[in-house]
Amino acid sequence: MHFIAWIIAGLIAGFIASKIVNKRGEGILLDILLGIAGGVVGGWLVGFFGYHGELGLNIPGIIVAVIGAVVLLVVYHAIRRRSVV
Repeated sequence: MHFIAWIIAGLIAGFIASKIVNKRGEGILLDILLGIAGGVVGGWLVGFFGYHGELGLNIPGIIVAVIGAVVLLVVYHAIRRRSVV
């Protein structure tokens, strides 16, 4: 059940982050992977700044995952632009 919750949260976070950063999305698979990785990065970021509350399949958890996914997506686009040019 936790695996399905991670996929659902990842899909939501990746979709929202893709819409924030580039308005069109990156495709469903990359959105899910980006959201899951964003949850890890976002959890690390908020832990680094001192928050140690419960994050999961809830509103604060999805917000943190979106923040992490936005950070990852910005880095992804920066690396992709450099490799294309």
